[in-house]
Amino acid sequence: MQLSTLTNLCSKRFGDQKAIKWICEAGFDAIDYSMFDITSENAMLNRSDYVSYAKELRVLVEAYGCRFNQAHAPFPSHKPNDEDYNKVIVPYIQKSIEVAGILGAEIVVVHPTHFINHDKEAILEFYRSLQPYCKDYGVKVALENMFGRDKKRDYIVENVCSNPNQLCEFADELDSRYFTVCLDIGHCGLVGQDPCEFIRELGHDRLKALHVHDNNFKEDMHIWPYSSLQDWDGITAALKEINYSGVFTFEADHSMEHYPEELMLDACVFMEKIGRHLISKIV
Repeated sequence: MQLSTLTNLCSKRFGDQKAIKWICEAGFDAIDYSMFDITSENAMLNRSDYVSYAKELRVLVEAYGCRFNQAHAPFPSHKPNDEDYNKVIVPYIQKSIEVAGILGAEIVVVHPTHFINHDKEAILEFYRSLQPYCKDYGVKVALENMFGRDKKRDYIVENVCSNPNQLCEFADELDSRYFTVCLDIGHCGLVGQDPCEFIRELGHDRLKALHVHDNNFKEDMHIWPYSSLQDWDGITAALKEINYSGVFTFEADHSMEHYPEELMLDACVFMEKIGRHLISKIV
């Protein structure tokens, strides 16, 4: 099983090239490329030469003997009562699928967060509108289990695909040639779901991608496994039980959010060791 991690905070602080260098030199097999800032005016992917830039990143990664296994589109995919944002974000999501294809990624995660008051048909229509881009660029879009927040009372609540029944239902209604599922381990506990049972409900055929991180069931912390309350023996046992065949991808870079540049490679090396330990329990 291959091991991957995302570029997000490393890239934000030090640039894509350094983030890629540290991840590859630490021994990871693959990289999840974050496109959260693609909407920013100064983002590299907003330049006219974004195709060349993406190709350069792929060459750099492959020179290390590594690859991009997946990518992450900007989010949220929709904001209630904000039509200006909603008109702008869709082309960026479409562009993220194109970039993922250029990078050679197999999967791009597109969040269903806050989409039209959980209207099932509207959500499915949104995802199906992305299918031509998946076909053109050879990439699958992954739905992810989400959480929301009650702003008045300031606490986490369920959201689109927060429970396994709904996520399975959505996945089953989409064309599996172009759509799949990414289970965010951390998000499960935030809404009171057991990630082990979530994994079993999804099963081998639906679950093809992961975002792996730990938390205290109260905050979306995105920290390394064994740093908080998740049951990693149970999670790895469930992945083994369904014969999970995707990549083991971390989304845990907040653990090193404040590390100085001099320690970033060491931090990546330690995260890689945690990943190999967990993988050894699955395969």
